[in-house]
Amino acid sequence: MRTTTIAPVAPVSVPPAQYHSPSLTRAPLLETGGGDQIEAATGTSKTPKSLTPKSRTPRFITPIGSPIRRALNLTRLDPHDAWLPITESRNGNAYYAAFHTLCSGIGIQALVLPVAFTILGWTWGIICTTLAFIWQLYTLYLLVQLHESTETGIRYCRYLQLSDYTFGNKLSKFLAGFPILYLSGGTCVALVIIGGSTSEMFFDIVCGATCTTKSLTTVEWFLVFSCAAVVLSQLPNLNSIAGVSLIGAITAVGYCTLIWVISVTKGRLPHVSYNPLKARTDVARFFDVLNALGMIAFAFRGHNLILEIQSTMPSSEKHPSRVPMWRGVKFAYLVIALCLFPLAIGGYWAYGQMIPEQGGMLTALYAFHRRDTSQFILALTSLFVIINAVSSFQIYGMPMFDEMESQFTKRMKRPCPWWLRSIFRVMFGFGVFFVSVAIPFLGSLAGLVGGIALPVTLAYPCFMWLKIKKPKMFSPFWWLNWVLGLVGTVLSGFLIAAGIYVIIETGIRANFFKP
Repeated sequence: MRTTTIAPVAPVSVPPAQYHSPSLTRAPLLETGGGDQIEAATGTSKTPKSLTPKSRTPRFITPIGSPIRRALNLTRLDPHDAWLPITESRNGNAYYAAFHTLCSGIGIQALVLPVAFTILGWTWGIICTTLAFIWQLYTLYLLVQLHESTETGIRYCRYLQLSDYTFGNKLSKFLAGFPILYLSGGTCVALVIIGGSTSEMFFDIVCGATCTTKSLTTVEWFLVFSCAAVVLSQLPNLNSIAGVSLIGAITAVGYCTLIWVISVTKGRLPHVSYNPLKARTDVARFFDVLNALGMIAFAFRGHNLILEIQSTMPSSEKHPSRVPMWRGVKFAYLVIALCLFPLAIGGYWAYGQMIPEQGGMLTALYAFHRRDTSQFILALTSLFVIINAVSSFQIYGMPMFDEMESQFTKRMKRPCPWWLRSIFRVMFGFGVFFVSVAIPFLGSLAGLVGGIALPVTLAYPCFMWLKIKKPKMFSPFWWLNWVLGLVGTVLSGFLIAAGIYVIIETGIRANFFKP
């Protein structure tokens, strides 16, 4: 009887750093000793071929062999991900995740939280802030769990990839494209405005009232900040800026703590009032409340970066990336809560209705306590704001760098050379500088921008969970995600309308090219 010998199957090579690519179906099941090669088992069949049914499972298939075979059949290797700054390095961990999440989650936008309290009052201000924090933490949990989908066998390394799968390519560009673009590029513009203006303030504090040295103009300070951000942006990938994110996180915690501690220790201002500001008409009052909710929504940002941060971690069937990612996120958001809630409550207690609408707590600190506070403390607070802005610029700019390099690698079928990568980032940095000079009043649109970006944080993750996980119809999770997704979408529409109404009703100082 003639036996049939099955020749060994050649190893399937995976490009460097590509093993955990989002395009690798069932990537967690493909890990072997080295991690870069996948080898199929071999063996010799002792059963005559004529007596073996064609549909019979081969003998070498073990309980985990079947998923491996499916993976080998369904996998489509995409070498482009190994060339892009977000996914070219996969040695992240829970510490890196915490650093990035803290740096992206705490920002200057948190300083306007007490402004929302001037409209909502004590009770509703605290309730709305607490509900928004819990809601966005839940949707953050959904995104962490959806990063590696056992249902689709794909690792989604970017928010837009998950959005494309959920809503389709065309609808995704309409629903998520602009919010993601703003949350990346628009935030960088806001950081240049904040960093440049705070640099000017830092110079005035350090130089003192008797200083004869002439300060730079506001545009020149914007340029100085942009140059610093561009130099730092030459770090190649997301993992390489972990140290930068750590410094940004420490300085963010530092200036938030300094601002609310100084404000509380100095006591309440004379004649402070906590009565909510009331508009003349019910319609105006309704839109003011919605605009305040938009400010609260704008304070909680960073969801557009969570999948990107998680994609820097290695992953396997036994050690999925969602475990260390969620551990890092929990620590980060504990710190965020310890910063934001004292800032909002303490700031409103100290200043009440007198808190400035533009700049919030930072402006209030300099306006009311510049003379009775140590110049060293004021300068240190300003320095922390500047360092945090430069650090946050790197992590919010990374998706834009990734997209620019992605266009090159798709067309040229090779990685982006270092000199072209540098040119891309210089162009982006000075493009952001130009926009910040052209539209220096971008911070006045906080309520409107909060409404536009709100679905990315509060609504879309719920629909993504329903699409991919397919929970049992009418189950508690099914109802919860449908309700939160629909409420978030409707609320976004109201907030956009409220933001536009407030801009039209109260006006806006549109000082184009006059920062």
